[in-house]
Order: sequence, then C-alpha cells, then structure tokens
Amino acid sequence: MQNQTKEGATPGDEELVIRAQQGDGAAFSELMLRHQARCSKLAFSILRDRRDAQDEVQNAFWKAYEHIGQFQRDSKFTTWLTRIVVNQCLIRLRQTKRARLVYIEDVTIGDEQTTLDLRDTRQGPDYELGRSEVAAVLQKEIRGIPPLLRSAYLLRDVQELPMQDVAERLGISVAAAKSRLLRARTELRTRLEKHMGRSGPATLMA
Repeated sequence: MQNQTKEGATPGDEELVIRAQQGDGAAFSELMLRHQARCSKLAFSILRDRRDAQDEVQNAFWKAYEHIGQFQRDSKFTTWLTRIVVNQCLIRLRQTKRARLVYIEDVTIGDEQTTLDLRDTRQGPDYELGRSEVAAVLQKEIRGIPPLLRSAYLLRDVQELPMQDVAERLGISVAAAKSRLLRARTELRTRLEKHMGRSGPATLMA
C-alpha cells in the first residue's frame, strides 16, 4: 500500500506529517481519516450539535491543510490538530452566541504548555489576542487544579492513557482513579465558569 513503510508497517503520524509537509496529499488524507472519529467526538462535546460539529471538523481539517507547513513537530500532531478543532468550535460558539459551557470532561486540551500559533487572514489582531487569552486561561486553570486530582486529569485527558494505566501510574484502584478524574473535571469546569458570562466559552473571546 502507498501509505505503508518499506517494512510493510503502517506509518505513524510523524512520518505522515513529514510526507504531508512535502506535498503528499495522500499522506494528509490518511492523517485526517485516522483522526476523524476523535475530532468529531471532540467537536460534538463542545457544540452539542452534530451538524455544527461536522462543519467545524471540516473547517479545522481545511485549516490544518493550509497550515501543515507551520507545524514544527515539537509536540504531538494530535495536540496541534485538537487545538485547531477547539478553536473552530469556539469561533462557532462566538458567532451563534450560544449560552452553553464547554463540556470539559469530553475535551482533550492537549499538552499543558503547548499553544496554537496559526494566522487566519480573515481575522484581525483582536481575534488573535482573544485566542491566545483563551489558551492562557485554560492552561492557568488546569495548573490550578489540586495536584492529587490534576495528575489523574493529565494522565487520562491529556496523555489519553487507559483508565487501567492511569490507576497503575497513581498506585490506586481503577474506581479511585475514576473518582479523582471526575473530581478533577468538575474542578476545572468550576474554575472555567468564573471566566464565562451568559455566552459560555464565547465570553472568553469577546
């Protein structure tokens, strides 16, 4: 197959990214197919509307295609793509002025110290500043979660480890790990709410 390595193994994201940056459209398509389901679930968890979610996933994929050359490969591709999807969903929320909160328990924010730096020629400096502020708020509030709970959140929702692995890393039972994760998500949601007005997360970008 075209998208397999010489040894016959399926190429990883990093190799596909390199190919895509060299102009290999098939490699980029493979990346999008590989992450379609995950991105769709993420978008729906924010927008709570399947049609809107699919629209913004497609917009995010197009933006990723336009800016794939800017991806520096100093973080995971999934983190970079996740931030594009989240930003697109926040734009949709801002445009529609929905009074909803991000369902943070379903959202993978990405590496804690990573920020998305994409230029959109359709937006002005105020938009770029607002987007940076959103990322800064999220990172700050994640760091504000009590360490005992934050560890469970980072292992599960950032590193995307299975719950069994999370429990083993923390040295506790799976049930206890799930309890900590739930408390961490609730804590983060509560911390974010103080930044949000009636327009939910769109307030952060107003």
